[in-house]
Amino acid sequence: MGEHNIREDAGVDDRRRFMKSLLNDVRALEYMLENDLIESGIRRIGAEQEVFLVNRSWHPAPLAMELLRELGHPDFTTELARFNLEFNLSPLEFGGNCLKRLEEQLTGHLARLREASARLGLEVCLTGILPTLSKSDLDLRNMAPMPRYAALNESLKRLRGADYEFYIEGIDDLLIRHDNVMLEACNTSFQCHFQVGSQEFAKLYNVAQLVTAPLMAASVNSPLLFGKRLWRETRIALFQQSIDTRKPTSHVREARSRVSFGTHWLEGSVLEIFKEDISRFRVLMGEHFEENPVEMLQEGKVPKLKALCLHNGTVYRWNRPCYGISDTGKAHLRIENRVIPAGPSVVDAVANAAFYFGMMSGASEHYGDVSKLIPFAEVSNNFLNAARSGLAAQFTWLKRQTLPAQELICRELIPLAREGLTRRGIDASDVDRYLGVLEERVKSCMTGSQWLLDSLHELDNGGSQGQRLAALVAATVDRQSSAEPVHKWKLARLEEAGDWRPSYMRVEQFMTTDLFTVTEEDTLDLVVHLMNWQRIRHIPVEDHHHKLVGLISYRSLLKYFGEHTSAARDDKAVSVRRIMKDEPIVVPPETSTVEAMRIMHENGIGCLPVVKNERLVGVVTERDFMNIARDLLTKSLRFAEGPEKSDPLDDGDL
Repeated sequence: MGEHNIREDAGVDDRRRFMKSLLNDVRALEYMLENDLIESGIRRIGAEQEVFLVNRSWHPAPLAMELLRELGHPDFTTELARFNLEFNLSPLEFGGNCLKRLEEQLTGHLARLREASARLGLEVCLTGILPTLSKSDLDLRNMAPMPRYAALNESLKRLRGADYEFYIEGIDDLLIRHDNVMLEACNTSFQCHFQVGSQEFAKLYNVAQLVTAPLMAASVNSPLLFGKRLWRETRIALFQQSIDTRKPTSHVREARSRVSFGTHWLEGSVLEIFKEDISRFRVLMGEHFEENPVEMLQEGKVPKLKALCLHNGTVYRWNRPCYGISDTGKAHLRIENRVIPAGPSVVDAVANAAFYFGMMSGASEHYGDVSKLIPFAEVSNNFLNAARSGLAAQFTWLKRQTLPAQELICRELIPLAREGLTRRGIDASDVDRYLGVLEERVKSCMTGSQWLLDSLHELDNGGSQGQRLAALVAATVDRQSSAEPVHKWKLARLEEAGDWRPSYMRVEQFMTTDLFTVTEEDTLDLVVHLMNWQRIRHIPVEDHHHKLVGLISYRSLLKYFGEHTSAARDDKAVSVRRIMKDEPIVVPPETSTVEAMRIMHENGIGCLPVVKNERLVGVVTERDFMNIARDLLTKSLRFAEGPEKSDPLDDGDL
């Protein structure tokens, strides 16, 4: 969960002191490894669950601090954004009914969270990326008020020296710019922990790297961001870019992202990872810790290695090494798998965990040293293929054979996981239950991502984009209240979005973003053809940096052609600059719909460009408001026909 007691105003001297503490922690860990002071001979598992908080209109609800006060429970804590929370599940010894107990813990914590959320008028949603998130939700005012997060944001901005630019290519393309670290808050996960001994760490860490791709392919649940259909597990691309501090250089140079799958097999101990990360990535924090770990070891005490753990928490490996102290008071090592997204359901989450734990146990025995069987580059490529394509991915597996993800998982890896769980003494009924859920999901190809995409396709012919995305969230929350896994869920329905109005609260929720634009130097002939071909009445004029410089309307064209006879003009020689409206009235995307309507009415305009940081991001027109009016009229007529033919409405809905 991280260290929150961090100074927000740390300077250069503070970072130097932190580095001194960090190097002391490394020396202490070296001593502990050399003298066999790390717990071994016992296997434990654990998990952390991240969630989204949503209001009753299915949009992000930045009320995490209020909810934490309502909960008053130490297992719940903040995440980066005020619309996220995280809770810890207690570690369990790996054996017997541990998987069933993991599910019971998860169900119990969610029940407690939902009960407290309901008192605040909130819902809890388990999903990798919330479909209704908008870019305006990622303002710093929605950052959780903890010094650690502010310090992280400032440090990353200092290292990067510029805004973040994101490009993700999928079914749709996403190309945006953002000025803070809050895009990281779009991601929520179900992080699984697997305790290992120091002597076996390298072998099992390599196994974790090998099995991550098929694990992710089976569990993808994040295909949408800002309404765009991107990767099957978009979290992978988004997270890497959201905290990337690398800068373009004038020549080819090796540079690693702070979010990484890795570049090579692990050869030595866990220290190999810690030392590499300290060598490559600058410290972001500036805290000094009074603990002297070397002296503590000499006194027979177990140090917490706070500086090492804190720095490790700012380097985001998808399989992250973790140091901790068990309830027994002994130091231990864990491998934290971070690729599994939140959701879709509790039983799906535990099925994913069972698959991971089973492969970790089975592959280490069945394959031996996996680093000798396949080049790491192929494993890394499998990871990217799984993120992009999910179960449609092709994997290069051991001995260089190429297999479809579905075939590899069902034919080889589920039996391997079953063998691994059985060998550890996991109850046979639990093995059958959880691996059965996963196998049915894989055979049907109905992952969480596929359910979201299929639902969105079914919703394409109705409502606004805001309504469709709200329906996805509403349906997800509804289905999660049952015990059914995702491959048995019914697709989302538009009416599940409920009240239409929240889908039109801000212009960014219904503005047109697929724009046809011209430059000042273009000819009127092009404008005429664009309006005719695309059936539009307004065309924004922008420069080559997408800065809005004017607007040209159908009305201005008619006026020009009415004032100039064909004998007195050469259409192709007339530039857009000659008739465009300079400095048109614009609004930012966060503008309320009512305010946008007022501006258009008072100024007698039919088109309102939407601008962010001087750049054109969308337009709203009279036609968009006609569509809103149509939805309102349809809702009113359905209500007039009787409650049995309409959605329940509050007295004030009409």
